[in-house]
Amino acid sequence: METYKGSLFKVSSAKMPSTYSHKFDTPLFKGDVTINTGLYINGQWVDPVEPATIEVINPATGRSTAVVSAGSSKDVDLAVAAASKAYKTVWGLHTPGDKRGKLLSKLADIIEAHTEELSALEALNVGKTYRDACDCVAFSVSIIRYYAGWADKIHGDTLETTEDKFAYTRHEPFGVVGQIAPWNYPINMVALKLAPALATGNAVVFKPSEVTPFTALKVAEFIAEAGFPPGVVNIINGYGNTVGQAISEHPEIRKVAFTGSTLTGRKILKASAESNLKVVTLELGGKSPFIVFDDVDVDEVVQMAATGIYHNMGQVCTAASRIFVQETIYDKFLHKMTEIAKKRGGAAGDPFHANTQHGPQISKVQFDRVMGYIQAGKEEGATLHTGGNQIGTEGYFIHPTIFTNVKPEMKIVREEIFGPVAVIIKFKDEAEVIELANNTTYGLACSVLSQNIGRAHRVAHAIEAGTIWVNMTLGINPGVPFGGYKMSGIGRELGKYGLDTYTQVKAVHVRL
Repeated sequence: METYKGSLFKVSSAKMPSTYSHKFDTPLFKGDVTINTGLYINGQWVDPVEPATIEVINPATGRSTAVVSAGSSKDVDLAVAAASKAYKTVWGLHTPGDKRGKLLSKLADIIEAHTEELSALEALNVGKTYRDACDCVAFSVSIIRYYAGWADKIHGDTLETTEDKFAYTRHEPFGVVGQIAPWNYPINMVALKLAPALATGNAVVFKPSEVTPFTALKVAEFIAEAGFPPGVVNIINGYGNTVGQAISEHPEIRKVAFTGSTLTGRKILKASAESNLKVVTLELGGKSPFIVFDDVDVDEVVQMAATGIYHNMGQVCTAASRIFVQETIYDKFLHKMTEIAKKRGGAAGDPFHANTQHGPQISKVQFDRVMGYIQAGKEEGATLHTGGNQIGTEGYFIHPTIFTNVKPEMKIVREEIFGPVAVIIKFKDEAEVIELANNTTYGLACSVLSQNIGRAHRVAHAIEAGTIWVNMTLGINPGVPFGGYKMSGIGRELGKYGLDTYTQVKAVHVRL
């Protein structure tokens, strides 16, 4: 068995079991959950063409949980062929929007009925608390239902031109689309990517993260149960440099949607340029500012700030990792934020315990990466105000961390850490904080906290980011578009705008 350098995942050529069962006996969930561990292609569970497996690690313990299939480019070829056939014969323009909507609604109902099982798998696989996982499943259901409602309302316009001619437009699916998901919100990514693609009539080849495949594999069972024709959805687990690359380069895939790192997003854009110029939408990294003016209720806002950076252990693309606090309340804010960080660190542990507030980082690789940033912060002269240490000796837990006395050129200020690490920065006035907040290559999200609504709007309009939260943070709604400015991405997901990225517009001219 070969171990890949720098990874916890072991690839083996041995034949893998066809299912994996886990017995949960925890304070929050008890029961047995079984998933298929193969590849889901053309409505069937199959082994990889080139037999290989991936060992999945429980981040709360650092020990092996299960073994799942590892696909390759050959499996992507089979999935694309199945998707293409389904699109041309039984899906796409052959299936009316109302029927697509009914299938999506049924899928949402099935997922909702299995909330406890999916939440348990998500908590086991990702390390987030069981309660947070339940919220993720509920949000996924709401996304699917939202797009189910859109499925029969996707249409173009009739256009007046001259007296002897008229024109109309059609919004048509691409055909076969590829989707590559990250590991931090697996069940949400299944819904966020599959639902608009299916509502618009596309067939899909979906790659979950090799780190967190459990809930995607379980949802594949529900896709069949809901009645989607074979080949409409294909789920290929595997590595980014094999399955992900094959999806990005495949000449018959017309569009790719990716969520993940900016570095990988660049590679996907390059693959598109060098293959068939497939349309690419990217939701990438962030270094989101959280701006606190001195007219706020500090007790309330500090709780929001803690949620903004420590939720999901900081493994959030919109994490409020740069916290700007007006100088007149800086000391008070820092004191209260420190108390929360220490309290959350003391409530780290088993995701299935009711009192747990803080889970582990997803993997040893990510743990080492975050600890490397903490070390860099200290070496560059920032003050490690609290945290910065491992919690316990089992699993990948990092204490919620705060740095102060930072400078704009420091790595911990400029680069996405993707962990529970905040920098808290003092500012004087509105003009200064706008300049500081925009001093980044990213532009995904920002929170503005002020009781002066005029100022809040001015700052919201001045910040270069795709999402602005005023007097709140981390609020995502199925009907509201989400995406980034600058190096945080291309295109939008969610809302009506999310449909636009899965259709191409055809203009038809008719002479009378």
